Amino acid sequence: MSFSDIPVDVGPVYEGERIRANQMYVELGGPKIEKHFELVKVRDAKQIKDGEVILKGPDLKDMEEGSRYPIGILVEVAGKQLEEDLEAVFERRIHEFCNFINGVMHLNQRYTNWMRISKTAVAKGFNSFKMLGQVLIRLFKAELPIIEQAQVTIITDEKEIEKPYEMAMETYSKRDERALGLHDEDVDMFYGCVLCQSFAPTHVCCITPDRTSLCGSINWFDARAAAKVDPKGPIFEIPPGECLNKLAGEYTGINETMKKRSLGELSRVYLYSGMEYPHTSCGCFEAIDFYIPEVNGHGIIDRSHEGVAINGLPFSAMANQTGGGKQMPGFNGISIQYIISPKYQQYDGGISTVVWMGKSVKERVYDFLPEDIRDKIATQEEVAELSELKQWLIEHDHPIVKTWKEEVEEEEEEEAYAEEAGAMIPIGTQALTIPGAGGMGGFKIILKNCKIHAEAIIIKKLEPKKKKK
Repeated sequence: MSFSDIPVDVGPVYEGERIRANQMYVELGGPKIEKHFELVKVRDAKQIKDGEVILKGPDLKDMEEGSRYPIGILVEVAGKQLEEDLEAVFERRIHEFCNFINGVMHLNQRYTNWMRISKTAVAKGFNSFKMLGQVLIRLFKAELPIIEQAQVTIITDEKEIEKPYEMAMETYSKRDERALGLHDEDVDMFYGCVLCQSFAPTHVCCITPDRTSLCGSINWFDARAAAKVDPKGPIFEIPPGECLNKLAGEYTGINETMKKRSLGELSRVYLYSGMEYPHTSCGCFEAIDFYIPEVNGHGIIDRSHEGVAINGLPFSAMANQTGGGKQMPGFNGISIQYIISPKYQQYDGGISTVVWMGKSVKERVYDFLPEDIRDKIATQEEVAELSELKQWLIEHDHPIVKTWKEEVEEEEEEEAYAEEAGAMIPIGTQALTIPGAGGMGGFKIILKNCKIHAEAIIIKKLEPKKKKK
């Protein structure tokens, strides 16, 4: 396989390359464009022309620097061993292969795909999407030998993308529906994916029937097919091993795999918790589950959300907290499909702890939510300010309200016990002033809504060590 006719380097060394706004020549898809997608379809060999790249819309060289366009990438493949189950697996490789190109940054997947082409790449002569298509075709056939023929269509026109976009959305829905009837207890093998480790080196995505990949593009069926076809590839088997905690979704096999594949950074994961040993996140997650301490509940925001969430943060700010392979309690990257799983964050209380959703994500999952709670979850249209959320939940009799009463009772019991046992700083706000040098200035520590149980609290000034003469 040669890329001598491509004016920029191509290889895995460029995975993880970041192209900032001031470095980009053009942006394709992403949050500011309405319709964009990437899709792989298995075809009969007679339906496609091997090696052909079809362009519908303005080419790269015809685009104005700094502009934004829609992007549709349709990869059609043929081969005697190919089956429909492999489509989503191949589709996820678009992310990897685009990032092999020096000067191309690709993020996300499905209908949230986002690309940037750098000014440097265009200056070197990478000025046509047909070059991108050729790179994809060569890499697909070289990396996945069961693909015998491949054709790529790239769409950058707003009108031309409409029908293919609808076809893509229908395809995604059919895949998701198929996965709904299968659960973790029905299988004896889970799967892992490390496709995103170029961006998040310690992240390992665990895929089970009840927990679709964070990107939403690979369900258990897809992962099984991928591991079968390419056993040494980025998607692999994870024997569950012993179940240590059924409610939390903790398995010895997953813990061992996490430790090995995360370079020792992680050793314990609860599949069904966002608060305790949460699953790590890459950067391609479809949505974020975030904790709202003011009401002891959770919110969900997806990539299409405009403006800020109920906690005052936009998706981009929370994504910075969530991604990168960190185990971050309170910020959990998730797929849309996982929201409707019966095991959704069940260790934390499940779907009944969700008190707020961005309107776009709620509309997508509304019909799958339990009837007794779907209308008790607020969106930005009902509640836009955090200060108003508590009253709204009370008025709509959200089940989270009962947990507040339970917490108060527990606190009262703890207070009574602490008073009997010894000294206690009562619940509320306590201000401690720590003086600076000579007893002047200093700083103040304010403890809000905290409980400190101790026999004694000692705050001591440390004198600087005297230099030896």
